[in-house]
Amino acid sequence: MHRVALAGPADFSGWRDAARRLARQGVDPADVAWMVDGEADLFGALDPPIATLPEGPAFAVPRGFLELAETAILHVDPERFALLYRMLCRLKTDHDALEDRVDPLVTRLGRLAKAVYRDIHKMHAFVRFRSVATEAGECFVAWFEPEHHIVEAAAPFFVRRFASMRWSILTPERCAHWDGSVLRFSDGVDRGAAPDEDKLEALWCDYYAAIFNPARLKPQAMRSEMPKKYWRNLPEASLIDSLIRSAATRSAEMVQHAPSAPNRSPQRGRAAPAPTAPAGSLEALRLEAADCRRCPLFADATQTVFGEGPADAAIVFVGEQPGDQEDLAGRPFVGPAGQVFDVALQEAGIDRGAVYVTNAVKHFKFVPRGRRRLHQKPNMGEIKACRWWLEQELVLLRPRLVVALGVTALTGLRGTAAPLASVRGQALTLADGTPLIATVHPSFLLRLPDEKEKAREAARFLEDLRRVAALAKAA
Repeated sequence: MHRVALAGPADFSGWRDAARRLARQGVDPADVAWMVDGEADLFGALDPPIATLPEGPAFAVPRGFLELAETAILHVDPERFALLYRMLCRLKTDHDALEDRVDPLVTRLGRLAKAVYRDIHKMHAFVRFRSVATEAGECFVAWFEPEHHIVEAAAPFFVRRFASMRWSILTPERCAHWDGSVLRFSDGVDRGAAPDEDKLEALWCDYYAAIFNPARLKPQAMRSEMPKKYWRNLPEASLIDSLIRSAATRSAEMVQHAPSAPNRSPQRGRAAPAPTAPAGSLEALRLEAADCRRCPLFADATQTVFGEGPADAAIVFVGEQPGDQEDLAGRPFVGPAGQVFDVALQEAGIDRGAVYVTNAVKHFKFVPRGRRRLHQKPNMGEIKACRWWLEQELVLLRPRLVVALGVTALTGLRGTAAPLASVRGQALTLADGTPLIATVHPSFLLRLPDEKEKAREAARFLEDLRRVAALAKAA
């Protein structure tokens, strides 16, 4: 019996090196005992680790097996090392053995890998950071209880997502820590080492309740994707039962509630407002835009929805176009997306009253569907026609930072279309050198049907806004 001691329960490189050598020596899987350092050694009195035997020729295995092994080895199944070595020996003589999807060994390894992938996904979706004050400044700490040995595999996701934060993820087996530049790991801790709540928890619960859509409620799917064992670590979980109970009533109210109707006297045919503001001011520009005819959108819109905010705002947020409620109110970002935007700004530490918010297109574009008005995306001609107003706003404001909320805003600011995913979060500049950051529009979060994806994208949007706040302070 050959005894192999691995450095840890997720020591893939140690297993790979030992398994390769054993396979080339022709050692039968039944003659290998795999163990982890520190665990009880039932075979301590047997042969020394990997007895010296003549090695046979090298052999190749499919790349898919290495990927499978690297994932399956993170499972808690104590037989995982032996199962993978058995598969390796089989591949030595049958290169296509992994393609037999009905083979019991292939099926079992596939189930192990699938369980690990699912556990990593759950960690990405259900980690909730809480703010903690330390001597080095604010740090964010989260508690999670994974089923498998996934912490080191899952941690790089949080580095990419929360690169500007100092954070720690504590688990019973392994902990991950990010200081803004280096990712390190430490031994696991008890639940008592993690904070219970923070000042942002109430805001997060308000946000979760605001984006909860009772009309799309699927309790069975919710419980499948968010099992109750995770609820004790999720602040929003306390709201779920009440939200489910009230869903039917809220949905009925939504159906009965009369949809908003456009102004019966649209701006078409109105006389231009008297110029009562000082020339060269934002107010004068607002009055001039009120009678805009640069594109056909003015004909059906209730009114021009101009930008709003202080003339000395350091940050300018540019959205796509006004929606139904903005068209009726004559103010930007006051509808459902505006409410999501306000909550996110507050969580990111940005004062809504201190920033300037506007849109790339100043009129509501829609198609009527009965008594409803369905939002329509502006085309390139409409964006270019309205770009003149946006440029004039920026000339008068001279902000330290401009934030594009969505593809239409990015197109209006730069004059050319570009995929948002390729530039999101990057340090861009406008033609005059003003720093530009691009992220999603808050309405994007409202359109996501999957609750876990919605929470994940909301966290990413919040991180983008936190970066905006940091860049504005540094500018």
